[in-house]
Amino acid sequence: MAVPPGVGKSHLCVALGLKAVQLGFSAQYYRFDELMTALKADGALPPARLKRKKYMSTALLLIDEMGYDPLTRDEASLFFRLVSYRYGRGAMMLTTNKSIRDWPELFAGDEILATAILDRLLHRSHVLNIKGRSYRLRELEDALKM
Repeated sequence: MAVPPGVGKSHLCVALGLKAVQLGFSAQYYRFDELMTALKADGALPPARLKRKKYMSTALLLIDEMGYDPLTRDEASLFFRLVSYRYGRGAMMLTTNKSIRDWPELFAGDEILATAILDRLLHRSHVLNIKGRSYRLRELEDALKM
């Protein structure tokens, strides 16, 4: 199910990252577009050098705001490489406003690639579906009533 913007996904992401650090785990936060920039810059690195990157080696990788822009085939492949490498090696948290059925569209229209990514992401995972109205819009409506 699609989740609307402004319901607290980013706040939850940051709070869980802070809690992980308080408990002694390493955590790295990226907005999805920033992560894609890093993945593209490191795209030609051999696996031995790639695994030393923070987004590969941290205990908890937090990826916020995924799904606003569809990926190219090359970008989708880079994201698959990240998910495949981290699978079983470290936890990931993603926030998105896209439902799972919309993921093939996000990954360059490639249903097979989207399924492979989801297979790894959803195995032993917890999915939180947040419903509600945007807190930003609620604040605006409350201000306008005054």
